[in-house]
Amino acid sequence: MKPNRRDFLALGVGALAVATLPRALRRRERLVRRQIPVMGTIAEIAVRHPDEAWAQRAMDAAFAELRRVDATMSRFKAESDVGRLNAAVGREGVVVSDDTAEVLAAGLMWAEASQGRFDPCLGKVCEFWHVESRSAPPSDVEVAAVGRGSRFRDLEVDRTGSVARAALASSRAAVDLGGIAKGYGVDLAVRALRDQGIFHALVNAGGDLIAMGVDEEGEPWRVGVRSPDHLEQTVEVLRLSDRAVATSGDYLQFFQYGGRRYSHLMDPITGEPRRTAMRSLSIEAATCCQADAAATALFGADRATAELVLGRAAPGSRVAHSV
Repeated sequence: MKPNRRDFLALGVGALAVATLPRALRRRERLVRRQIPVMGTIAEIAVRHPDEAWAQRAMDAAFAELRRVDATMSRFKAESDVGRLNAAVGREGVVVSDDTAEVLAAGLMWAEASQGRFDPCLGKVCEFWHVESRSAPPSDVEVAAVGRGSRFRDLEVDRTGSVARAALASSRAAVDLGGIAKGYGVDLAVRALRDQGIFHALVNAGGDLIAMGVDEEGEPWRVGVRSPDHLEQTVEVLRLSDRAVATSGDYLQFFQYGGRRYSHLMDPITGEPRRTAMRSLSIEAATCCQADAAATALFGADRATAELVLGRAAPGSRVAHSV
């Protein structure tokens, strides 16, 4: 999905910022940066390399991976794997790419591990609420008509030989991989950079980030978590080297009504935006796919629940920051 001007400007600041930016600007030849709109957000890559042309070629390969994930896993593209899967609900299913099958399987694993806090089949709920275009919540009757409760058990993914297939058993379910595919795309972008001989870089897609290697001073990258109330400020600085972090927050896509903030972060159980005082949650993990899914699943969860789910689904991950 291409962002509109409002999305471009809002998401361009992102939930995470490179805290080394002033130093990088003073030494431009040491850090090559580029950004593109993709996957409904702004993706930025910063590569530390002495040869700018080499760095640009490597970034071409990395951005191509992000575009490929967008083309195969966006629910907004009818020809994508997800688009075709949603259109074939109740049938035998469709052939999907290995990458899509992997992300669908990961989504189901996170759904089980989080006891439904993560659900890869909330497409109809997300489309119904579409908080960017609302100024008031729907009625309880309308919410009930869309349905509450987990939908992930309506999704099946299997493989026969080299062919992966996916199927949806019920029309109440529609696949939406917005809470996990972006992180997976960042992982593939990082792999592409490494294949091109790049080992020191930052890849950030709208708050899903991997820090590769070290910065120009030979230290772990300093990554600032944005303040939910003052996006130009940071509330915490994380030190990362060959680690991923993803942030979920209620401050970029939302509307307010009757003193309540309705964000785009849906609760699969209630079928409406999560009710929580939490504004922002950052998860550090070994992969961005893990961090993305965890930040989606655990937004609004207490610390004990977060640690339990992370222990099941992504040992070694941690809550890096919450507010």
